[in-house]
Amino acid sequence: MTLAVLLESMGVPVPAETCIITASLYCLKTHHLAIQGVALAAIAGAIIGDNCGYMIGRHFGMKLLEEHGARIGLTHERLILGRYLFSRQGSTIVFLGRFVSLLRVFVALLAGACNMRWRRFMLFNTLGGTCWAGGYALGTYALGRRISQVSGPVGVGIGIVAFAGLVGAGLFLRKNEKRLTRQAMREATALAAYPGT
Repeated sequence: MTLAVLLESMGVPVPAETCIITASLYCLKTHHLAIQGVALAAIAGAIIGDNCGYMIGRHFGMKLLEEHGARIGLTHERLILGRYLFSRQGSTIVFLGRFVSLLRVFVALLAGACNMRWRRFMLFNTLGGTCWAGGYALGTYALGRRISQVSGPVGVGIGIVAFAGLVGAGLFLRKNEKRLTRQAMREATALAAYPGT
């Protein structure tokens, strides 16, 4: 399970949530594992994996994105916008990215590629990893037999709210992409002209 969480956090799309839930239910049913150990293993995998992903992104990510990003819609302007958003809202992106499956796979790589400061990344990575991995493990264990009831109507409600949030964020970025890109370009130009500021 730790390996699955670690790999997903590094950018490899594996079903880490499923592994955490399965291990937690195994603890509940068999008592062969301690739930505290499962939660700590999941948290450790999340934090270590994200730090590895951050380092990969820091050393190789931007070069790869600049060379091949246009193939997937990441133009030069969008990369500047990404750096701008990470410089302004990187902490929020790293923390909340834990709870969104697709974003969770790439957020550490993007944070490294966008030169987010490592200390700030580490703090919000640790907070997000602890809440996400520990929350899934302990929450699954605590809910126990009621997990199917919760995953029914409440799960659908949470899914709708999460989907609406993602759609809203996507629409906001689409509507404001040009304005935000112009602002990011102005700041990038100012920083290049006056690197000491």
